[in-house]
Amino acid sequence: MHTTDPRVETYDVVVIGAGYSGLAMLHHLREIGLSTLVVDAADGVGGTWWANRYPGVRTDSEYDSYAFSFSTAVREEWVWTERYPRGEEIRAYLEFVADRLDLRRDIRLSTRVERAEHSDSTNLWTLTLADGSRLRSTYLVSATGLLSRPVLPAVPGLETFAGPAHHSARWPHEGVDLTDKRVGMIGVGASGIQMLPELAAQAAHVTVFQRTPNYVVESTSPPVTPEELASLRENYDAVFERAARHPFGVPMDFPAHSALEVDDDERRQVFESKWQAGGFHFAMECFTDLMTSPEASAYASEFIRGKIREVVADPRTAEALCPTTYTFMGKRPPTGHGYYDAFNRENVELVDVLASPITEVTPRGVVVDGVEHELDVLVLATGFDAMTGALTAIDVVGREGITLRERWERDGLLTYLGIGVHGFPNFFMSVGPQTPLSNLPVPVQRGAQWLQRALSFARENGVDQLEPTREAEDWWRAETERAGHATVMYAEGRKAGAWFVGGNVPGKREEMAVYLGGGHVYQDLCAEVEAEAYAGLRPDAGLPSAHVPAGETPQVA
Repeated sequence: MHTTDPRVETYDVVVIGAGYSGLAMLHHLREIGLSTLVVDAADGVGGTWWANRYPGVRTDSEYDSYAFSFSTAVREEWVWTERYPRGEEIRAYLEFVADRLDLRRDIRLSTRVERAEHSDSTNLWTLTLADGSRLRSTYLVSATGLLSRPVLPAVPGLETFAGPAHHSARWPHEGVDLTDKRVGMIGVGASGIQMLPELAAQAAHVTVFQRTPNYVVESTSPPVTPEELASLRENYDAVFERAARHPFGVPMDFPAHSALEVDDDERRQVFESKWQAGGFHFAMECFTDLMTSPEASAYASEFIRGKIREVVADPRTAEALCPTTYTFMGKRPPTGHGYYDAFNRENVELVDVLASPITEVTPRGVVVDGVEHELDVLVLATGFDAMTGALTAIDVVGREGITLRERWERDGLLTYLGIGVHGFPNFFMSVGPQTPLSNLPVPVQRGAQWLQRALSFARENGVDQLEPTREAEDWWRAETERAGHATVMYAEGRKAGAWFVGGNVPGKREEMAVYLGGGHVYQDLCAEVEAEAYAGLRPDAGLPSAHVPAGETPQVA
């Protein structure tokens, strides 16, 4: 810490958020001697894993790639227990990382940032906290998470419900006793899919209110054996590099064939093999074109619908669970652990609210098509204002007093590689909007290491500000849109109301909020930025950039 005003603490870097991103940023920025403070509104480290305590919460990426690779001590000492670790295990892992790397001394919890404003005259960011105190820093890093601002359903009367109502991301940490309770769950996204089997095992009755069904890739979570853990420790760098070179950040095999190149029997055999492997193996390892070919996506869709019909005994329920308005990969496929089986329980009821939406919530329950479903507890698995929600909830103020929220409302979503925004000097985002749809620890770690090198470059070369040019932003928006339109995820995601096109938040602008060109391609582009001496982040340098059209000169204003 250094001080320009004795009444205000001043740091080289302030990082907002103490989850995966905040911990990685703190570790790597301290390595180059930057005084760094991480602040978080929560009472503990872990970010989304601190907040999310709902029944059944777990990763949908496997243990071998849902971790950092940069610390040998952490790699050698941490013991994973499940293929898909539960929330409490991930939380314990992040707490272990914070302790083992001595990060806690630079983390301030229960500290909410309400405003962050940049001054051109001082070239400093001033952060105003909820208690009225302030912090200052040369650099500001958002590590607020892409799925951290919950969305409540816009249903009349929600606030009148007489029983407890809990959003999945705000589940009480002490737990909820559901014994002999009638539970209603609104929403069947990733959180609801994980919750249902757990809720059904505890409650007297569970009513699931489903608007848009999902293509759930079921899996199992066997214990991690000592042999598997030993192999991971021996090959950690190779495993992480394999994940980093995969489009979705997972250490999986690339498929060899198009779904259109093989006959029906072979296609079914491949689908069945990867379905049995579980989870993302089905999405990532079957064929080369499930994400890019509507016809290939349709084949996968029908295969999964067949699996639903095999598992779910009641034909009407099975058909209601089969997506028909969009195809597979139109949404990020969620992993299930007994989700479809749960509908065979006598105490689980499915209410399809696509054709007949919920009309109101009363003190006693939820009304659909004139029928009141009486409930004791309401569970809201209704997702998040993804990618931008946490950033726009804070007044991040750049040049001319314009907030990030106002800039994006006026001009649409504009970033440079999801890392920075024009008009906001020395402001950086970890896995910000327009970064790859990926297993997150991979881009989190690579992004923190990239920023470490960028800030080292700036300090060593007397660069006072790093700020994207408008041309660099325009290039990245065009590339993000191009990559999205080359997949089924764009058109089908719009049909499905997917969060990565803003379709789950009423009134939100429809635009690609994730990069679908592949995590490996994205990492290569970030390396290119380094190779050209960060030209796209240095408006006054006059340096050539692959990200500025020929004949144009980057401008600040």
